[in-house]
Amino acid sequence: MNIQQYRNLNRKLTKEERKELFNEYYENRDPDLRNILIEEYLYIAEILSKKYTNRGIDYDDIFQIASIGLIYAVDRYDPTKGFEFSSFATPTIIGEIKKYFRDKGWTIRVPRRIQELSKKIMLAKTKLSQTYQRTPTIEEIANYLNASQEEIIESMEASKVYSPQSLDLVYDSNDDKEMSFADLIGEEEEYFEKIELKDFITKSMEDLNEVEKTILIDRYFNKKTQVVIAKKLNISQMTVSRIEKKVLEKMRKEIEKSMEV
Repeated sequence: MNIQQYRNLNRKLTKEERKELFNEYYENRDPDLRNILIEEYLYIAEILSKKYTNRGIDYDDIFQIASIGLIYAVDRYDPTKGFEFSSFATPTIIGEIKKYFRDKGWTIRVPRRIQELSKKIMLAKTKLSQTYQRTPTIEEIANYLNASQEEIIESMEASKVYSPQSLDLVYDSNDDKEMSFADLIGEEEEYFEKIELKDFITKSMEDLNEVEKTILIDRYFNKKTQVVIAKKLNISQMTVSRIEKKVLEKMRKEIEKSMEV
């Protein structure tokens, strides 16, 4: 079966068909085969992404990182070793997600030692709270972790940059009017330039044209097939495939660039 025949199938590939594709891709590294395999196994990235939701980073961001991990897995997989691809891809994708949480989960970058100490403090607070039946003091936490009180305070203060409060969070005021968290912050000076924090997806999409954005959104958010997108944009399915591959490559380079920072 040739590539076009695989693309025209209106169903998921069988286990044998996937194995055949992997063997072909391992031999010739055809980018079209690569795209088919990525699409076939995208569900793994979706499942693993959902396991890491509600941890301070949006699902969409996690899913994009998981998709990059899937791409790495497809490129590194050696079918001659006899392992199932799903068994190989899962730790690869999880590794990329954890790396993203480790490096990008903090709004402001802080030293690794403080991040690690912050995790230990959270565990110590839970343990000591159960032991004393109350919130432990700084001194008790410091003694438990064999650290100085200054180190504990420094880490606890630094940890506040993780999962910051939304500016849209609403409070009740004394005059029965709702007030957002943004209202409690001092106004920006007239000549200060507004600074916006943008996540990985926003930064990546800034460099895409309208057609590329449409294909990315429809493929990975609206779950549309390349054929449907091609009809929508009045272009060929192969053109959609080629643009999609280029977009994924752009995102891969952005990931690698961000990890070098």
